[in-house]
Amino acid sequence: MSTNSKTRQPDFDVNPKATPASDVPSNTVKDPDNWTTGGETMTGAQASYLKTLCEEAGAPFDPGLSKADASKMIDALQAQTGRGRDH
Repeated sequence: MSTNSKTRQPDFDVNPKATPASDVPSNTVKDPDNWTTGGETMTGAQASYLKTLCEEAGAPFDPGLSKADASKMIDALQAQTGRGRDH
């Protein structure tokens, strides 16, 4: 069976099952400013978690945040409160 030279095969340099998770490149980590749907209203899960973080940090909760802005605020409040961190 011949292969088409224009067809690019996946890069199999990293085997995620044989490589520690910390060494496997991830396409799931993306800057919220580059999200395609970042301008949409935050999800229900984001709103729920953000409310909890805001209460713990004594910060105001803004229900009109976009997905991207909610993600950034969650990151900032996690750093402030210590929530969401691996121990």
